[in-house]
Amino acid sequence: MTQQNSTPDGLVIVDKPSGFTSHDVVAKMRGIARTRRVGHAGTLDPMATGVLVLGVERATKLLGHLALTEKEYLGTIRLGQNTVTDDAEGEITSSADASAVKREAIDAGIAALTGALMQVPSKVSAIKIDGKRSYARVRGGEEFEIPARPVTVSSFRLYDVREAVAEDGTPVLDLVVSVVCSSGTYIRALARDLGAGLGVGGHLTALRRTRVGPYALDAAKTLEQLQEELTVMPVAEAAAAAFARWDVDERRAKLLINGVRLDMPSYATNPVAAFDPEGRFVALVEEQNGKAKSLAVFG
Repeated sequence: MTQQNSTPDGLVIVDKPSGFTSHDVVAKMRGIARTRRVGHAGTLDPMATGVLVLGVERATKLLGHLALTEKEYLGTIRLGQNTVTDDAEGEITSSADASAVKREAIDAGIAALTGALMQVPSKVSAIKIDGKRSYARVRGGEEFEIPARPVTVSSFRLYDVREAVAEDGTPVLDLVVSVVCSSGTYIRALARDLGAGLGVGGHLTALRRTRVGPYALDAAKTLEQLQEELTVMPVAEAAAAAFARWDVDERRAKLLINGVRLDMPSYATNPVAAFDPEGRFVALVEEQNGKAKSLAVFG
């Protein structure tokens, strides 16, 4: 759906370019959509490209409720070098000849990093430690530890192993991989831990997010494409795709819009999208003790 003469109202799936922060993309979208009401669900590191979900106008109220817990990536891991950021953005801290690392050892290392894990996030990250961003502590020269967090790597696959020589002359191996994981998983931490397990160090040199929840690259547009033609997924369509549907009559629709808690059927998932008889999305509700609590009203 394209809206040219009025402010759009819905989700925009962006193919984020490298070098942009998620906030940079939001700022760019505010100019394209001509509205301040733009937000994003989840973040991507500046180096990474790929799927970033934005909400425009009323759709910003949906962002915090979208089930975007599973994410999919394509990436390149370099074995033989560690960096301060665990990716190619940071200074190299150590190098080791990785040419003798065998494919069997790599496969075993990847298998050990698949499944339910306790992962220590990268120190140069936005995680807060005692109220202060981890990356700020690193810049301040502080010594500290980040506690491990539970994550799930449901798929970690190796597609190619390429021999290369780093700029400092170190023989390295570049691994082309795909990862499907839970929200909060750091792919650069996987690269670091794989290299550590193999005894040669490792870091991430490229990352492309190919899916967030139900939204994949085939639905994404570049900022240049969006500048030419702003394509949005209408709020009703986004809600229908993301949540269970509850069809209500006109009277119940008006009551939900006014925040009245109504009896509602039980659903396997929460929240639930309520639609009126004409198919209009009127409210996002959550079932509490058999009653519908309105989380966001759209009618």
